Amino acid sequence: MNIQKSSLYIKLISEMEKVLPSRKPSVDGAVSQLTALKGEHVSFQIAYFGDVERKQTGTVQADAPAGIHVNIKKVGLVPCAYPCHREQDPGYLITEPGMYPDILEDITESGFPIISGQWRSLWIEIETSEDTATGIYPINITLESKAHVERMKSLSATVNVTIEILDAKLPELPILHTEWLHCDCLATYYGTEVFSETHWETLENFVHHAVKRGCNMLLTPVFTPPLDTAVNGERLTVQLVDVIVKEQNYEFGYDKFERWIRMCRRCGIKYFEISHLFSQWGAKAAPKIIGKINGESHRLFGWETNAASKEYSSFLCAFLSSFTKELEKLGIEKQCYFHISDEPTEKHLESYTYAKNLVKKYLSEYHIIDALSEYSFYEQGVVEEPVCASDHIEPFLKNRPARLWIYYCTGQHLEVSNRFIALPGFRTRILGIQLYKYAINGFLHWGYNFYNSEFSLYPIDPYRCTDADGAFPSGDPFLVYPGKDKKPVDSIRSMLMERAMSDLQAMYYLEKLTDRETVIKCLNEEEEGEITFRTYPQNASYLVDVRSRINAAIKTIVSGQT
Repeated sequence: MNIQKSSLYIKLISEMEKVLPSRKPSVDGAVSQLTALKGEHVSFQIAYFGDVERKQTGTVQADAPAGIHVNIKKVGLVPCAYPCHREQDPGYLITEPGMYPDILEDITESGFPIISGQWRSLWIEIETSEDTATGIYPINITLESKAHVERMKSLSATVNVTIEILDAKLPELPILHTEWLHCDCLATYYGTEVFSETHWETLENFVHHAVKRGCNMLLTPVFTPPLDTAVNGERLTVQLVDVIVKEQNYEFGYDKFERWIRMCRRCGIKYFEISHLFSQWGAKAAPKIIGKINGESHRLFGWETNAASKEYSSFLCAFLSSFTKELEKLGIEKQCYFHISDEPTEKHLESYTYAKNLVKKYLSEYHIIDALSEYSFYEQGVVEEPVCASDHIEPFLKNRPARLWIYYCTGQHLEVSNRFIALPGFRTRILGIQLYKYAINGFLHWGYNFYNSEFSLYPIDPYRCTDADGAFPSGDPFLVYPGKDKKPVDSIRSMLMERAMSDLQAMYYLEKLTDRETVIKCLNEEEEGEITFRTYPQNASYLVDVRSRINAAIKTIVSGQT
């Protein structure tokens, strides 16, 4: 769809399109007739080009029936100083540093910018609720420019779409989905004291938003998570459990932990990841743990503490014995997952095995998960529930664990799905289909809001730096930006991650109505080719077509039941 009105050009485009200022956007995946389940969020974009002499500003108005809520944001450009690694596949949109679309910003009273000679876009999100009535709703979006100079004339254009709400509710997410929340980054960015009332308010805002975008699990900092920390360095203390050192033992206080659980429940979090009990990359040391001795705070354990030391073993014995009773008291023992050490490699097998065996007797009834790539950890029975890197999953699929997770991060930059700013949107959203086809039990990502440099040497400004200061491809460290009101600001990528999860929810819903074979047929692999974690159609239209077939099948069945 391409409409010209005076000198304002607009195009209806897919949510998976990333509009680069110097490139005319494609219409791949663009549709004017949308469908959704009740409670689902559906998005599209309006790209616009100002063939104007100088900058103008525009206003946008949505005309939608009652029961349909339309959110409109402007897609802002962000700096991508390190868009990709030197080794990359041909599927990247750009590989040169520059300013690229990502952040979804509010449109203020001054309007949105119409920049001379540049393509930009507006993000249109349609929110439905479980109470939205079934039916077809027309939605009209009108763009108008403001002429600031007498010789300039005002311009206007309208996009018309419809959305059909099916007589079916989007079910709960059938897998576990966690995006690691970094509590210290929020305290540092906003300049608030850790676990002050302002910090708690900020945390709840970010957790609530993560749930809205498809998360149902939260990293819980029982002790300061030993993640992305330089050896012998430390991150700001964010420790929910109080430790009191007694003459012969330890006592533990759970007031902050219990407040955390209450907050999570209010926000809709169902599952809790207990922060790692040993250091990252090999389980060689203890995490930083602060405790009180005679009323004064001291660092009891940290990098200087060998993981195999008697002192730390004794502490873990006391802590886990107490903590598991606390979980039972709160009635969340079945919803808790523990970590040993993040991203161990084969050379860490011995130290990881020791650490796992040390805590196993206390956690025999609990899930233990860790992000790793080495099949040997599972093959030798060290990890029963692996969180496998998406580009190393093949051996895990051949000899499948009872429960299998996947993750990706900076290292998964070739062929597989990821959410770097420089990647096309379909490469983020394809994840939902992959999770369904391979019946994956959980998805983990390390960066919901990591606003530090690599190894947490110093904080960064996420509005100026999107790559942990040149360490990771832009977009890898965080999904959301910190807003001025202590609330998160969405990115294109956070919206696409939600869309991937809603695709997954719809597929499992259709499976419940029919069977797995019916859903697999909707993937159309006979014509499109086999869907794997490395191979999948390289266009947005495929995802739109799959979801259209899923929704059509759901509509046929639920219509026949009424």
